[in-house]
Amino acid sequence: MNVYLTWSILVLTLPTESATARMRFWRALKAKGCAVLRDGIYLLPYTAEREGMLRELATAIAESGGTAHLLRAPSLDASQEAEFRTLFDRADEYDGLIHALADARKTVSDQSAADLTKLLRRLRKDYETIVAIDYFPGEAATRAGVAWQDFVAHVDTVLSPGEPHAADRAIRSLAITDYQDRTWATRRRPWVDRVASAWLIGRFIDRNARFIWLTSPDACPADALGFDFDGAAFTHVGERVTFEVLLTSFGLDQDPALLRLGAMVHALDVGGAPVPEATGFEAIMAGARERTADDDQLLDEMSRVLDSIYTHFAANAKNSDTGSRS
Repeated sequence: MNVYLTWSILVLTLPTESATARMRFWRALKAKGCAVLRDGIYLLPYTAEREGMLRELATAIAESGGTAHLLRAPSLDASQEAEFRTLFDRADEYDGLIHALADARKTVSDQSAADLTKLLRRLRKDYETIVAIDYFPGEAATRAGVAWQDFVAHVDTVLSPGEPHAADRAIRSLAITDYQDRTWATRRRPWVDRVASAWLIGRFIDRNARFIWLTSPDACPADALGFDFDGAAFTHVGERVTFEVLLTSFGLDQDPALLRLGAMVHALDVGGAPVPEATGFEAIMAGARERTADDDQLLDEMSRVLDSIYTHFAANAKNSDTGSRS
């Protein structure tokens, strides 16, 4: 027996007296990725969450003077299901994004870190908006995903030249006492992972750490502990960025606030689940890099920011723990 998809169907008449309300509802339907069967009839592949969104929209339409009826029905047969699926084809939107990425790529090398960060954030939002309503991803989604990752990697080479490749090795457990009063070295003009790793080293691992900023990884002194470059003592391993590797290496991954910081650094450095505070930190980081050419000053300034974010995460973790016990 064939099992076909179930669809949520919204049949509506928009309010006639308010052009503003009609435009607001039309934009909401478009933002949810609804397909148009015909004028006034909209379609989404059923999930409880999507149907809940449509139910809220139907209520708002009715309260504004329109009418809205929400139905649920399966495809009648394979032919109808295929026809409905084509209504959700996002190939044109993906192609538009790919062209936008190609045009943006031509301007990357001429932009400041702050402007480049804004550009990356805007294009990321455009990409994620399409992905969120691509209910039947196919070849176009794959092509766009490749183009997006390529663009992000290109931006990284400008914001953070010499970004390390992930090493394939085990992460050893190390004793903090064996890493005191050391010289630590990383690439100059630190970006998110390097500045956060340097903060972590100075704050939790080696409080008397001395940092040197390398023009090239090849210039790393033999007695210095390198981090966040290929061949360094501490660098990307598997899916973990350098900050996360340091957490694991020194047993700091039991601190929920540091884990939350690690998730933020990971998202900004290589992508991943969004962390609300990430956008603000990234903007501050870009602005700080524009204002100072001295990497020691940059680390000092961003360390205060990271201290504040860590305190915020620690307080949230404590409140969550207290709430779970009450």
